[in-house]
Amino acid sequence: MDLRRWHYFAVLAEEMHFTKAAARLFVSQPSLSQQIRAFEAELGVALLDRTGPRFALTEAGRVAAEQARELLGHLERARGAVTAAGRGDAGRLRIAYTRSAPGPLAGDLVAAYRERYPGVELALETGWTSLNLARLAAGEIDAGFVRPPVTAPGLEVAVVGSEEVLLALPSAHALARRRGRVRRAWIAAEPVVFWPRENGPGQYDAISGQVWPGGLPPIVREEPEDEQLMRAVAEGAGIAAVPEHRARALRRRGVVLRRLEDPAPRIDLGLAWRAGPVSPVVRAFVDLAVSPRRGPSAPP
Repeated sequence: MDLRRWHYFAVLAEEMHFTKAAARLFVSQPSLSQQIRAFEAELGVALLDRTGPRFALTEAGRVAAEQARELLGHLERARGAVTAAGRGDAGRLRIAYTRSAPGPLAGDLVAAYRERYPGVELALETGWTSLNLARLAAGEIDAGFVRPPVTAPGLEVAVVGSEEVLLALPSAHALARRRGRVRRAWIAAEPVVFWPRENGPGQYDAISGQVWPGGLPPIVREEPEDEQLMRAVAEGAGIAAVPEHRARALRRRGVVLRRLEDPAPRIDLGLAWRAGPVSPVVRAFVDLAVSPRRGPSAPP
């Protein structure tokens, strides 16, 4: 079926005048008449009543005019949706946060993307570095926040921010009563609460190497998440090193946060995605993440 004829008939039904309709369509009047007759032959019904001095729409013609407007409107919307998807302005983007960075570093980036691309549906979830890398490789998410350094074949990683690592001390600890920064020598033999290294080997090594450069003291307790880690510190099990935003978000009674002496330990936040060609929505998110300026809501 020739969609051009539906367009011609829709314009003719609006103008109810062959000359005016032909002018709007940039075709000659005889050509328009020929196309309308061909349209009637294609449908097998008369759309125009030509018995009077001026033509009128038949009942079939009125229905055809209605359907033509609907059809053309749907086509226009479809074209707009396809074009928007091709530009990255529409579609669906699956992103996984990492539990150690729920604050402004990742949250502000996602908020900036949502503001810039309101037509994209975001599916957000939370994992940890090793899980996010595995889900990326399996195609279950499109982009994931991770703690570098990471080495994963088939994936690309860009650093999108960094933050200081703080010490979480039991409030009854002697160091909790001291003011100022904590020296590394003071905690070299303190019992430590940590999470399993397999959750994020890069982050684990980056934290331990900067906080305890002489080697990790005894790990007296492992906890799967920072919430349980902070609880263990509050119970007096040991001290912990926690990224600043996470530590302040989970601050609880019985825990005192302190900064370490210079050079203060810092860890990066990375964004990972599959290497090779990516969809426009993923490319737009990656480009925003790695751009030097992301607007007023960009993370510091």
